[in-house]
Amino acid sequence: MAPETPQERTELADLVAARIADLGLSYRRLADLCVDPEALTEEEARPWARSTLENLIKGRRITAPTLPMLRALAAGLQLHLGQIQEAAGAQFLGIDSVWSQDGQARALVIGFREMSPEDQAKVLALIEEKTQLRRD
Repeated sequence: MAPETPQERTELADLVAARIADLGLSYRRLADLCVDPEALTEEEARPWARSTLENLIKGRRITAPTLPMLRALAAGLQLHLGQIQEAAGAQFLGIDSVWSQDGQARALVIGFREMSPEDQAKVLALIEEKTQLRRD
C-alpha cells in the first residue's frame, strides 16, 4: 500500500489524535504505552511502531489494525476497547454504529452514512422498535 495515499474515513485517526492531545503524548510515548494486556510474549505485547501511529494520525494509508493492536491502543490511550473498535470499524471497514435514543441498543450498519435520510430513518426506527420490544 502506498503510505502517501489518504484514508477515505478518519474516525480512528481522529480519536487517536484527540486523545494524544488530551494526554500530551508524543507518537513515541504512545507507542511505548500501547501494550496488549492479553499478549503472551513481549514481542506480541507491543504491536505499534511510532511511524505507524504517525501515519495513522496524518491520514496516510495503513493496514487495518488487528484485535491485539486495538487492545494495545485502548490501553495506551486509556479508553474502552469498544470505543477503539467502533472507530476502527468505521474507518477501515465502513461499518457505522447506530445507537438507539436511550443508548441501550446498537446496530452495526455498513454504509449508514451514505444512506438516504429516508433509509437512515428506517434503520433508526427498527432499532427503536427492537429496543421497545425488549422493554415490554
